[in-house]
Amino acid sequence: MDTITGHIERITFQNAENGWTVARLQESGKAELTTIVGTMTSVQVGETLRCDGSWKNDPKFGFQFVVQDYQVTQPATIRGIKKYLASGMIKGVGKHFAEQIVNKYGEKTLDIIDENPDMLQEDIDGIGPKRLEKIKAGWSEQKAIREVMTFLMGYGISPTYAQKVFKTYGDDSIRVIKDNPFQLARDIWGIGFKTADQTAQKMGIKKESDIRIDAGVEYALHQISDNGHTCFPVDKFLEKAQELLEVNANLIAARLAFIEQEKRILTAPLIVDNEPVACVWLQLFHVCEQGIGKELKRLINGMSGLRAVKKKEAVAWAEKKLGIQLADNQRLAVGKSLNEKVHIITGGPGTGKSTITKVILLVSHQMTSKILLAAPTGRAAKRMAEITGMKASTIHTLLEFDFSINGFKKNKENPLDCDLLIVDEASMIDTVLMYNLLKAVPTTARLILVGDADQLPSVGAGSVLQDLIDSDKIPLTRLTEIFRQAAHSRIITNAHRVNAGEFPDISNVKDSDFFFMEQEDSEKIPAIITQLVETRLPKAYKFDSFLDIQVLSPMNRGTIGNRNLNEVLQKKLNPSYDPLVKLGRTFHINDKVMQLRNNYDLDVFNGDVGYIRHIDREEHELIVEIDGRDITYDFTDLDQLTLAYSVSIHKYQGSECPCIIIPIHTSHYMMLYRNLIYTGITRGKKLVILVGSKKALYMAVRNDGAGKRFTGLGEAMGR
Repeated sequence: MDTITGHIERITFQNAENGWTVARLQESGKAELTTIVGTMTSVQVGETLRCDGSWKNDPKFGFQFVVQDYQVTQPATIRGIKKYLASGMIKGVGKHFAEQIVNKYGEKTLDIIDENPDMLQEDIDGIGPKRLEKIKAGWSEQKAIREVMTFLMGYGISPTYAQKVFKTYGDDSIRVIKDNPFQLARDIWGIGFKTADQTAQKMGIKKESDIRIDAGVEYALHQISDNGHTCFPVDKFLEKAQELLEVNANLIAARLAFIEQEKRILTAPLIVDNEPVACVWLQLFHVCEQGIGKELKRLINGMSGLRAVKKKEAVAWAEKKLGIQLADNQRLAVGKSLNEKVHIITGGPGTGKSTITKVILLVSHQMTSKILLAAPTGRAAKRMAEITGMKASTIHTLLEFDFSINGFKKNKENPLDCDLLIVDEASMIDTVLMYNLLKAVPTTARLILVGDADQLPSVGAGSVLQDLIDSDKIPLTRLTEIFRQAAHSRIITNAHRVNAGEFPDISNVKDSDFFFMEQEDSEKIPAIITQLVETRLPKAYKFDSFLDIQVLSPMNRGTIGNRNLNEVLQKKLNPSYDPLVKLGRTFHINDKVMQLRNNYDLDVFNGDVGYIRHIDREEHELIVEIDGRDITYDFTDLDQLTLAYSVSIHKYQGSECPCIIIPIHTSHYMMLYRNLIYTGITRGKKLVILVGSKKALYMAVRNDGAGKRFTGLGEAMGR
């Protein structure tokens, strides 16, 4: 085994899941940098490493040192210290001050920052009291994080999470983990039960212990909810929990009763395929489903604050005013919306949902000015505003999240001030959000839900829109006719063909807005997509590679999965010689990125897409422009962002783009569902291109068996 020593000049790649790192090491006395590869999750630019391993001549990347074991020390050379401080390890010290400080103190720099930091204010121009305090705090925090990092490594947890753990628990970090390591799975996004469980077992917590089984039960239910279910059959749940916990199912069943007594879960019978089945809910979802049923009954039975109108005359007046002629089914939709307290309008693309909304608004404005428009995402709200000419908000913004109560300001006691609320893209609304929305709708208001029930259900748990339709408790208009202008679009006609289980028209004709590029070899598809995004489409259609083109892949893994496509497209469209590598992610200025979960602190939500505009290594901040707003991310929160040159179809719900490219291949067979491809196609406004195999497309169109979600909303509605 060979040994090399040097400081890290830069980190070029780091995998958040397994800690695999590619870095460039500056060995003492060598002019050329050495490429080192291996599992080195905790390393930082500027640190000095002693690496044990072996040399390898990679056919693609040349000579590399494969690290099997390593030790980290603070940098000892002047160049290493300068690199370490300039990397942004300590808030308040960036490249500028790193240069000045190291030029002044040389190899004693780190000792002075540690033992006598007040000297910085005296000796270094530009370091005043505020910056000095920031540097002191940053240095102290880094020492504490190092302690947490060492502790975590001792129990098998990736040091990547040290900063997040410290940010959550502060100086109590080690005590909290020792008291209950399963707290990590609850509180630290990215740390799952299995990681926390490994830590617990190393601490001596037995497999059969109550604390472990309780944590495993709740974790398993959260995993089930992440797959869209609000509840799950008890017998199937016990199988999953037993597989996770590796203990007797009777022990788990016994703990279910105790956890239910603590009102953390609930078990109750649910009718599944006409038979009663015992199911288990996380308490939150059961409360929300029952609440949705209760709130909708309140709204349906309440008196309207708007006067009744003569539907026929009102519709005729609006048609004349707008210079349009509605179809019979559209007139029916408008009429119901003007008279019913709650109304659902559902239909695919080109069926006139937007036109109907405009007519409803025109008539309703003659009766009230208290009209609110909302949608689940920022992009959907923006599109709604463009179509209607009225202000439209995200549901979260409408309800006004309040950090002090960790909930929404708008609720039953403080309802929305409206006589009419229209919500677009209703298929995207999950169980928890729908309950919070309905609580805030005043009893006198009318509620109209508009959406496409055939699209994918919400990212969050539940299939709310479909369940409400299936309940037959709410007035419904289903739009099926494709109108003349839309019928000329092969995007729309093919979307409807797919939705009906028919193979789309893939004959590539000139001036079409839908193309199929056949390629059976999945290894060649990334190059085709890259060429389309980088040169062919911008040249042929004047599309902007970043703003006007979106790649949607059914899966994250594999050659044509989002992870690989993002890496390939980032390198081609937006290369950088100074990337930011944090928490296993590599970011460049101007990268296209997506938010992965709701963050009420930042007012950004799962699926929001933006562009990196600034990286501040001195302040440990990254600025992302999302829908015209600059959002500031601390480096510790960067695992909430992912590259978005290619994203999942599910994540892109509610958004549209001029051009959509979808790789479709049999290697994605597990995700080839009809509603997935239908949803992907309907994201394209001007052009849709499928790249892949006809067999895969045929499989997707034929497969209407997208896993049904277990939910209790139908029961709550009195189905």
